[in-house]
Amino acid sequence: MIFMASQTPVPPPAGPAIRPSDDDGGSVVAEKKLQKTKPPQMYQVVMLNDDYTPMEFVVVVIQEFFNKDRETATQIMLKIHLDGKGICGVYSRDVAATKVQQVQEAARQAGHPLQCVSEPVE
Repeated sequence: MIFMASQTPVPPPAGPAIRPSDDDGGSVVAEKKLQKTKPPQMYQVVMLNDDYTPMEFVVVVIQEFFNKDRETATQIMLKIHLDGKGICGVYSRDVAATKVQQVQEAARQAGHPLQCVSEPVE
């Protein structure tokens, strides 16, 4: 086959024109439904008061495991002492459970009966 520049290209045969706006009524359109995801349930780590654990130990534990400065840790400790319990932080379920384990392990190693629990935030 020889192509020469002098030949003009032949257009394709003309058929019925189909435009995107034409609709025969039989088409189906799937709409994507947006799913709204809820944020994860948060849990507060609550330290409970007892008559045997030294206040200074509680302050150190709050500083170490909850990354609070000394003044904030002291305020939380006083809340625990006066109200019977105090919130040390709010975390996702797994992080809260880990914090509770860390506090209880530190208290056990030091020979103190300090108790710590996590509970869902309302």
